[in-house]
Amino acid sequence: MKSKLWVFRDINLSQRASLAEALSISPATASLFLARGVTTADEATTWMSLQTPHDPFLIPDMEQAVERLHRAVTTQEQICFYGDYDVDGITATSVYLSFFGGLGAQVRAYVPHRLREGYGLNLGAVQRLHDEGISLLVTSDCGTTSHKEIALAARLGMDVVVTDHHQTDEEMPPAVAVLNPHRAGALYPFRGLCSAALAYKVAQAYQSQYGAGGVPLESLLDLVALATVADVVPLQDENRSFVREGLVQLSRGARCGVRALKQVAGVTQDCTAETIAYKLAPRINAAGRLDDAMLGVRLLTTENPLEAQQLADRLEQLNRERQRIEVDIMSEAMASLKGLEAPAALVLASRHWHLGVVGIVAARLVDRFHCPAIVMAIDEQGVAKGSARTTGGFDLYQGLASCRELLMGFGGHPSAAGVTIQESRIDEFRARFSEVVAGWSHEGAKVPTLNVDAEVRLDEVNLQLIQEICSLHPFGAGNPEPTFAVTSLEVMDSRTVGEKHLKMTVRQGKSMPFDSIGFGMKSLLERGIPLRAPVDLAFTPELNHWNGRDRIQLRIRDVRPSVSK
Repeated sequence: MKSKLWVFRDINLSQRASLAEALSISPATASLFLARGVTTADEATTWMSLQTPHDPFLIPDMEQAVERLHRAVTTQEQICFYGDYDVDGITATSVYLSFFGGLGAQVRAYVPHRLREGYGLNLGAVQRLHDEGISLLVTSDCGTTSHKEIALAARLGMDVVVTDHHQTDEEMPPAVAVLNPHRAGALYPFRGLCSAALAYKVAQAYQSQYGAGGVPLESLLDLVALATVADVVPLQDENRSFVREGLVQLSRGARCGVRALKQVAGVTQDCTAETIAYKLAPRINAAGRLDDAMLGVRLLTTENPLEAQQLADRLEQLNRERQRIEVDIMSEAMASLKGLEAPAALVLASRHWHLGVVGIVAARLVDRFHCPAIVMAIDEQGVAKGSARTTGGFDLYQGLASCRELLMGFGGHPSAAGVTIQESRIDEFRARFSEVVAGWSHEGAKVPTLNVDAEVRLDEVNLQLIQEICSLHPFGAGNPEPTFAVTSLEVMDSRTVGEKHLKMTVRQGKSMPFDSIGFGMKSLLERGIPLRAPVDLAFTPELNHWNGRDRIQLRIRDVRPSVSK
C-alpha cells in the first residue's frame, strides 16, 4: 500500500502573518483561511459568522414563480410537487409540501420510479397528472432540459415551474418559470445551491411577498442540510449557514421522521455532516434505489410517530439490501478488470446489474482506480442507463458533451452525471470517452493525491487550534476538513487495532506524545514502512472523548517514510 502524492497549498507567508495578527488566531488556522480563498480579516469574520441570506428574487424567474404559486394557493388549485428520486429531490419535495401545505394549499407529491420511469419529467406522468386535475406542476432537481414534457404540459393547459440546479441549455423550456442559478445571465451571487435550498429560497421569497405561513422557514433547514451534504454541493456561502443551522435541528430531532431515521441508523450523538453522509442520506436514498422514493417523502413529512417508525424500518431494510447488491456488483466489476492495464477511464455495463446501485459502484471504482468511471445497467430492450463519477478535476458534463452523438441522453454536474446509451454503441462510446479523458489527463493524474493545507510543528497542535478549526465547520465539498502535515516524527509505538486500523503514538523532537489513528490503514509494515523508522504524517486534529477525558488525537490521512532534509 503506497502513500499518496502530497500537494501542499501555496500560502503567502506575509498574508498568513497579517491574518493571524488581525484575528488573534494561530498561523495554522490562518493557513486554512488562505487555502479557502479567504485573504482578509473581514472575509474571515464573515466566514466564521456565516453568510447573510441573499435576496431570493435575484434568482431568474422568482417573481413569476411565487406569483403563480400564490394564485394557486388562493384559488385552491391542485398543485403537484414533482421531485427526483435522490435525497435532494426527496427533501426539496418535502420542503414544498411542508411549506405550501402549511398555507392550506391543495398539494400532493410525485416522484418517478427509477426503474419504470427513469430520471426527471416523463410524458406519461405529465398526462396522468393532468388527467387527475393538476393545474400547476412544480419540479425539484429536474426539468431544465425537459422541453418535450413541459411543451406537452403547456398544450394541456398545465403550468410548470422548474426548480433545478443542473447544468443548463441555452434555450429554456416553455415553463412559467425556470429557477436555476446556472442560467446564463443569472444575477444570483452564489451558484452552489442544491434543489432543496432552491425550494427553501422559493418559500423565503413567497413569505417576503405574501406574509408568513403556518410553517416557520427555519424549521425547514433540517431538510435543506440533508440535501446540501448528500448532493455534495460546495459548503460555502449560504450553504454553510443552511447546514450549520440544519445540523442543530437534526440533532434536536423535532421532525418525527428524522427521530425514527436516527434511531434505525444508531445515531445517538449530535449530528454532523458525516452523520448525514454516512448514516442518514444512504437510508433515504435506498428508497429510490430499490423501491419507491415516495417512502422518503412520506417519512420526512409525516406527523405520525408510528408511521415514521414503520417507514424508517423499511428504509433500513432497503439499505441493507442495497449494501448486499453493491458488494455483488463491485465484485463482478473488479473481476472484469482483472489483468487489464490501467485505463484512462472505466466504462462498464451488464444486464445483471441493478440500476439503483450502479452510481455507488462508480464512486467506489473512482476511489480504487483514480480515474473517471461510468457504470451502467442494461435493460431487456438493450438500453443501458447508468451513472458517471469523476476525480482529479475532470469535468464529466463537458466530457460527456464531447460524446453526445453516441448517447441517447445525458445530464448532471461536472462531478456526477447520468448516461443513457444503446447497448450496441457502448464499445464505441468507451473508446471515445477514454480518448477524451486521456487528452485531458496529464502525467501523474492517476496518482492519488492528498491536498495538505499547511505543514506545522506538533507543538502547534493544541486546544486553541481545535477550537479555531471548529469555527470553520461544517466540513464537506468546497470546505474540506483541515489537513496538516508534520515531518520527522518518532514512532514511539505502533500496532494494528480492530484488524485493519493503524494506531500509533508519535512525537516530534521533545514534544509531548500524541496518539494517532488511521482507519483502514493497516500496519506500517504493510505500508512498506520499517518499524521505528521516522515518518511524516498528514492528519486532521480532533478531540477524542474517552473515559471521561478529552484528549487531542491525530486522525491520520496518510503516512510516509521521512526523507532527511
